[in-house]
Amino acid sequence: MPDSLSQRLQRMIAHSGPICVSHYMAEANAHYYATRDPLGAAGDFTTAPEISQMFGELIGLCLADVWARAGKPEAAYVELGPGRGTLAADALRAMRAAGLSPDLHLVETSPVLRSAQAERVPEAQWHHDLSTLPVDRPLLVVANEFFDALPARQLIRTARGWHQRLVGHDGSRFVPGAGPAVPEAAIPPHLRAAPEGSVIETSPASLAYLRLLAERLAAQGGMALIVDYGHDRTSAGETLQAVRTHAYADPWIEPGESDLTVHVDFEALAGAARESGVQVLGPVSQGKFLTSLGIDARLAALSQTAPARAEEFRVARDHLVAPGEMGRLFRVLALAAPDWPVPEGLA
Repeated sequence: MPDSLSQRLQRMIAHSGPICVSHYMAEANAHYYATRDPLGAAGDFTTAPEISQMFGELIGLCLADVWARAGKPEAAYVELGPGRGTLAADALRAMRAAGLSPDLHLVETSPVLRSAQAERVPEAQWHHDLSTLPVDRPLLVVANEFFDALPARQLIRTARGWHQRLVGHDGSRFVPGAGPAVPEAAIPPHLRAAPEGSVIETSPASLAYLRLLAERLAAQGGMALIVDYGHDRTSAGETLQAVRTHAYADPWIEPGESDLTVHVDFEALAGAARESGVQVLGPVSQGKFLTSLGIDARLAALSQTAPARAEEFRVARDHLVAPGEMGRLFRVLALAAPDWPVPEGLA
């Protein structure tokens, strides 16, 4: 029987010493997503597209509206981390009804999820990263709950200053602790005097991905919608969490068997995008965004078409937009090429 990821990481630590949190998170999530479909009632968590078709439809209509106001160029629809392909299917249906029929490109590394996507959108073309996406047309990009799963490193304030946080193993479980010192210049000025024990999370992987995406938009035209949970301003606070069977789990036990995420730092993403010369719009709350796009009108139409499901549709709508549900914590950030129009809901 092959060794588990936990055993492999333990051997690595025993041989070479503690590893950084970003390394631990990258190994855990790579194994996790490669070996299962984590979505839905039988999985570990549920995303907005799985809650209601309204989410994907409104995303699709938003993209189609911007495309039309940009002059209706030939364009490609791109989704980063597309889950089961549910969002893509719903968005494409709405886009086609609005006169937009783009090629479909999915950036996905998991063979399990690629198989699920192929059932819903068999016309898709798959990519491991951004490098093989089309270069001859504008890109209409959606990243829903993508950046939260990219590896993040942690810095912790100790009595001796700021240190990188490393992950060791005490013989029974993985344990985070302070590692090498970090120069104070690497800490945002407004956080340098944070209390002892404070944690700052940064994601170089997210910023690198965002810069590549923004550079493509600046060169080719198009726009991107980034939807995720997180905070508008870089701040201190540990947000690394594990989710398993729709409940919080210990992130330091059984790596690769639960979904590891951190809250997205939208201020950092926006700053990286601006460096590439694209327009940066938002972030705004998911509730405000979907309401501005007309989710209540779509709710009314669905309820009229299928009266027996009206309550189901209403509950789904509330889950997506209510402040106590996904409406406030989830944020929407848009990037647009310099000469492209501003999307509705983000002006």
